[in-house]
Amino acid sequence: MIYLRLKQKIRVRPGAELTIGDLAQLIGEDELCKKIEKIIIHRINKKDKNLVVIDVMKVIKAIQNTSYVEVQIIGPTQTIIEVQISKKNLAPVYFVFIWLLLFIGAALAIMNFHEDVSMREVHQQIYKIVTGIDNPKPLLLQIPYSFGLGFGMILFFNHLFKKRFNEEPSPLEVEMFNYQQDLDQYVIVHEKQEDGTKDS
Repeated sequence: MIYLRLKQKIRVRPGAELTIGDLAQLIGEDELCKKIEKIIIHRINKKDKNLVVIDVMKVIKAIQNTSYVEVQIIGPTQTIIEVQISKKNLAPVYFVFIWLLLFIGAALAIMNFHEDVSMREVHQQIYKIVTGIDNPKPLLLQIPYSFGLGFGMILFFNHLFKKRFNEEPSPLEVEMFNYQQDLDQYVIVHEKQEDGTKDS
């Protein structure tokens, strides 16, 4: 008997030959495991595009075609293979254009939000309550508030460029992780549906 655990996701280059050793972890008799790890499961070709799903049944079939052995499955039953297609570097002009677009969009969103909630009037009222002076431009509050908004965003996202403040993931990283999990689940279900259509 061998115990087999498929990896949830791996990244490979175009044209790669995938063996069971690439896709799974095996526990059992050493010689038998080494023999099984070398079995080729799939060759990446142009038809695969950038995502391939390998089901555990295909792995078991390949193992049993080589040598009869009882396989105990632990963990996930599919492996998603992401084909890393080389991408061209983004030109500096496009990078600057996209950065400016995002910067202006974010600035407009913040300004529109502040206008909706009447933030200027709130600052004026707070300034009048604290000092007793009616000031139409309470810069003493507005300037620290603007810096605080920026620092708050940095702390919230737990990043300053590539610098991380602590090991806790940021809300953006958690959302990206959840999105990736949903995307992987969709790919697996979609692949099963396509396989069912092909079989019928």
